[in-house]
Amino acid sequence: MKKDNLKEIHLEGLNPDGVPGVLGNYIHPFKFNDLQGFKNLIKLLSILAFISLAVTNVNSAETAKLLKTDWSFKGLFGKFDRGALQRGYQVYTEVCASCHSMKYVSYRNLGEKGGPEFSEAEVKAIAASFEVTDGPNADGEMFTRPGKPSDKFVLPYENVKAAQAANGGAYPPDMSVLVKARGGGVDYIYSLLQGYEEAPSGITLDEGVHYNKYMYGNKIRMSAPLSDDLVEYGDGTKASVEQMSKDVTTFLMWAAEPHLESRHQMGFKAIVYLIILTILVYFSMKKIWSRVESEV
Repeated sequence: MKKDNLKEIHLEGLNPDGVPGVLGNYIHPFKFNDLQGFKNLIKLLSILAFISLAVTNVNSAETAKLLKTDWSFKGLFGKFDRGALQRGYQVYTEVCASCHSMKYVSYRNLGEKGGPEFSEAEVKAIAASFEVTDGPNADGEMFTRPGKPSDKFVLPYENVKAAQAANGGAYPPDMSVLVKARGGGVDYIYSLLQGYEEAPSGITLDEGVHYNKYMYGNKIRMSAPLSDDLVEYGDGTKASVEQMSKDVTTFLMWAAEPHLESRHQMGFKAIVYLIILTILVYFSMKKIWSRVESEV
């Protein structure tokens, strides 16, 4: 078939000058004078669709189904377990805080209603147990002092570079809103902390990398942070890996949603108000229409 006898094929809405780069080899220009260019375009779209499907299948096959547990704060009437929040803070302080920051949380938040609800004396004692950099003083120099309830949680590293240098190039994420920043939320964090195990045969791990069946891609630089009896709970609760995972995840959920309980209460009141309003409107309209019908 001769070129002159072929019909021109146009893709409306696209730049007739074509696009640069790799795609240009297939669809440059967007005005085809032969069928070969159109075939190349179809071939490219097919390859991209195949790659997208393959990546999706691989990710779904490698990542295990997340663990589920009963969260006290779920549902319309959900509330935080005070004991779990206080134990979770202990796990964070004794285990996680050496690497992970919580820069949006202040010590005074630990005593607020809806949170761990430590007493005022306990909050002051907790804050004072940390050294905080302050200043400058009258001589223009920075100094350290005991923490105060108004201070933010102390950072484990001075800057990002220091954090990366101490963790083999990886930067430990801030935990203030970690639950909201990860797909799967509390279930993902809860599962991840319990997902460390020996890598299956055929999977090679680089030095400093660990296998976790709940991690996206199954590879993680953070070593298993929890082990049985790693901390000693003051209330006598046994510190199993499962228990510590649940407690610290509950604490992280509160840090990300400190007003969750008040929001639930407000939502419940709004629902009750709407129900009462609906009933009143119904009987009012019924009474009004009964008069209209009697007059007719």
